[in-house]
Amino acid sequence: MMLSVLPLAARSEITTQVSCFRSLEGKNINFEFRTYYDSVTKWSGAGVRYSKSKKAIPLVYRNTEEEVMTEGGPYQFTTTWVEVSDGALTGEYEMVSQGARIYGMTYTNYKSGKKYSFEQDISMDSPPETGCQW
Repeated sequence: MMLSVLPLAARSEITTQVSCFRSLEGKNINFEFRTYYDSVTKWSGAGVRYSKSKKAIPLVYRNTEEEVMTEGGPYQFTTTWVEVSDGALTGEYEMVSQGARIYGMTYTNYKSGKKYSFEQDISMDSPPETGCQW
């Protein structure tokens, strides 16, 4: 009888994906990119953690653009995330993907204007529990 009075709470399932990235030029820069998605509330978030840092940097989703590369082929998605550090917008990450494959990631530092390119390290095992093992 009490069940008919109380609203049923939807069980929220948050999925986590972890991708590991290495710099393409210059310094040896590695970072872990984590995305989170709640299927009930349709909320998503992300963060990056550089290999030489213990602290993750929060990212806020900005937008996703989709492009048809070939007729009948898979769409290409360009997703932009804004970096928030100490309450300020400090840079942005732009990820290019098709399906589950990430073809490129760039980071632009707002203060210096410098842009860095990264590639996904698909050979690295990166479960959510442990992340990238540099």
